[in-house]
Amino acid sequence: MGRLLILVALACSISSLASCQDASVFEAGVSFKDCPDCPTMITLPAGRFIMGADDQRETYGPAHDHVLSKPFAIAVTETTFTQYEACIADGGCPGDKSDHGWGRERQPVINVSWQDAVDYTAWLSRQTSAKYRLPTEIEWDYAVRAGSVTRYPWGDGVGKGNANCRRCGSAWSGTGAAPVAQFSPNAFGLYDMNGNVSEWVADCWTERHQVSREIEDSCPARVTRGGDWYYVPIMSTSAARKPNAPNLWSYTIGFRVVRELTD
Repeated sequence: MGRLLILVALACSISSLASCQDASVFEAGVSFKDCPDCPTMITLPAGRFIMGADDQRETYGPAHDHVLSKPFAIAVTETTFTQYEACIADGGCPGDKSDHGWGRERQPVINVSWQDAVDYTAWLSRQTSAKYRLPTEIEWDYAVRAGSVTRYPWGDGVGKGNANCRRCGSAWSGTGAAPVAQFSPNAFGLYDMNGNVSEWVADCWTERHQVSREIEDSCPARVTRGGDWYYVPIMSTSAARKPNAPNLWSYTIGFRVVRELTD
C-alpha cells in the first residue's frame, strides 16, 4: 500500500491537486525518492497554522494566522554530505566544503552559502525533471510546527535530549553537528528541524514577518531557520529566525530542500 501511495503522489505531482482523486496521498508521512542519490521526501498536506511568536524575540513575530493552499514535499532530513557530494561528482556543486573534522556521509553538509544551496536544488531539478527549490519561510514554519502550537514541536520546554543545541542535553550540544536523524521526528516525520544546523530558506530577511512578500533574486540578507548546535535553546524554537549574508558559509549552517507537487 505504501508503494501505491508513493506512485500516486508522484502522478499527482505532474497534475493539479484538483485532479488528484485520492487526497490521502498528501497526508504527512508519505515518502518517496526521485532518484537513488536524491533526498528522501515527505508529502505535507495543505493546511492552516499560526506562524511566528509574540512571546520570544521581536524578530520572531508577529504571530499571525496563515493558510498554505498547496501541498508540497520536504526533505526528511537536512541535506547530507553524501547527497551533496553526488552533485559535486556531477559538476553541479562546488567541492570545497569542509566537514570540520566531524565526518561526512550522514553528517549534514555545512559551510554552504545560500547560493550553494540554490545550486544544489537546481541540480536536483535537472536530474529528476521535477521542481526542487529551497523552502519559503512560510513552508518551513508550517513544516517545523507539524500542527503544534507550543515553542517546540514536543512542548514549551526544551527538555533534555530532544534536539542538538547548546544546553539541550545531547551528546553533541555545544560541540558540533550530529549525524542526521539522531532525535525523534516531529509529527510530520521530519528530523532536526529544531537545532543541529540552521537552514537556509528562500526569503529575503525582514525584521518582522510579513504575511505576503516577493522573494527577490538578490537582497543583502537571507533567512536561516531552526537554530543549531552552537546556540542556546531560544534560538532553536519553532519560531526562531535570523538573518545571514547570502555569501556567508559556516559550520553552523546547512539546508534542506522542497519539491513542488502541484502546478
